[in-house]
Amino acid sequence: MATIPPLLDHLVYATPDLAATVADFARRTGVTPAPGGAHVGLGTRNYLVGLGGPRYLEIIGPDPQQPEPSGPRPFGVGDLSAPRMVTWAICPRDLDATVDAARAAGHSTGPVRAMSRRRPDGTLLQWRLTTGESVVVPFLIDWGATGHPSSGLPGVTLLGMSAGAPDPADVHRRLTALGTELALTEGPDRLVARIGTPAGVLELS
Repeated sequence: MATIPPLLDHLVYATPDLAATVADFARRTGVTPAPGGAHVGLGTRNYLVGLGGPRYLEIIGPDPQQPEPSGPRPFGVGDLSAPRMVTWAICPRDLDATVDAARAAGHSTGPVRAMSRRRPDGTLLQWRLTTGESVVVPFLIDWGATGHPSSGLPGVTLLGMSAGAPDPADVHRRLTALGTELALTEGPDRLVARIGTPAGVLELS
């Protein structure tokens, strides 16, 4: 059964063509995503949609207004041929303590790094996040003193999430170490979100 994972912060839906995917989302749901901002130096920008409460969907893709980045774009954006759900994020009460606890349980979250972007109105958002990336195992994020990006967004309703993984038992152990959970079945790595919209239920994967 699809459920909403504890500590869920946001879902990451990546695309090779941001404008086309945002337009398609608006057409299929009746909700137009709000501009988020550019990730300067990384070659990406995003649009956001609220999912209910302090949660949101991030639609991220190449930013045509930036030069080619010196390294790979985040979330494998540069290698995509079609939009797909690439990962998700949780927001624990204490990011550093959660990283330490996960490490003690045998799960490395990857290093923690600081990032920032400006909203279209010029507001600076600053956050820290872990840099380990997996489709079904979330990364961790801490917004610090920054207001949560879900505030004031056009909204849909997250009905539930589920995932596939070649070794569900191993993924379950990793999720437990992070203080969250997710409905899992055996199969290729896959993340699925069911979303209620004014135009009906939309499934993103």
